[in-house]
Amino acid sequence: MEFNKKVAVLGGGSWATAIVKILTENLEVVNWWMRDENCANHIKKFQHNPKYIQSIQFNGDKLNVDTDLQKIVDSSEIIIVAVPSAFLAQAFDEIEIKGIENKVIISAVKGVVPEYNQIPAEYFNINFKVPWDKIGMIAGPCHAEEVALERLSYLTIACRDQEIASYLAKAMDCRYINTSTSDDLLGTELSAILKNVYAVASGICHGLGYGDNFQAVLIAAAIRETKEFIDSVHSIHRDVKSSAYLGDLLVTAYSQFSRNRNFGSMVGKGYSVRSAQIEMNMVAEGYYAAKGIYEINKKFKVDMPIVDAVYHILYEKISPIMEMRLLTSKLS
Repeated sequence: MEFNKKVAVLGGGSWATAIVKILTENLEVVNWWMRDENCANHIKKFQHNPKYIQSIQFNGDKLNVDTDLQKIVDSSEIIIVAVPSAFLAQAFDEIEIKGIENKVIISAVKGVVPEYNQIPAEYFNINFKVPWDKIGMIAGPCHAEEVALERLSYLTIACRDQEIASYLAKAMDCRYINTSTSDDLLGTELSAILKNVYAVASGICHGLGYGDNFQAVLIAAAIRETKEFIDSVHSIHRDVKSSAYLGDLLVTAYSQFSRNRNFGSMVGKGYSVRSAQIEMNMVAEGYYAAKGIYEINKKFKVDMPIVDAVYHILYEKISPIMEMRLLTSKLS
């Protein structure tokens, strides 16, 4: 199939790098914005990202890398945002971006925008007046590291406008990526945010020495929490046992590549939150998501003991040993 729409990827991290690799399988040119000018120049010269997943080698003829965000927005029709949620407002609010309300915005962000306590779809709709039917998101299960290794992975493109979802699904479908579509924008986005919180919980339990048996109970409870929460926020028929929900949760909670699980494991082993963040030198979206979901849930009042436990450990400095001991009595 021939792809004509101009697509841009915003962000310079591992997930942005992986998405660019996937898109260049089918598209003739991919626009790529990153803030770091040294990284941008390095990619132009050597065709790989010097900071993240250096093993991915790009075809330089297929990339237009630039540090001018307005220029990238102007020259693109579909904009895939892969900036970590902690830096999203900083990236967009510091610069007056014209015309973004006329673009299709696809979020690859798996967190809550902390300055606004909004999920990415809400952030772009409320702050930039992007219509709901022009907002989408990319759900897993898919780790950037496995994309680099070209191991078979699955992506779900969620958008209320199924024509947009289908277009992007076809643009990202290749020999190592299988794609599907969904119209459940809010459900898949909230699920993608929640799974990072649950992965932190899984990591904390691992760091404390809990075994596989308890992990199974924990993740079974996590998918129940997910369903109850997303049904309360946006009640439509959905199957949370599908890969965009349960599959993404499982890989994030169990995978060796999961930065949220690794972050939680360090906290469980006694690292402070700050020292764990410094040690990782990568953003664990679950840290910010725990607070964001905790605050959002004040409105919906869903019983979410796992989210509450992670919030208490990360933000109220409650002992992981004590908090998880209390949690075990609430799960079945």
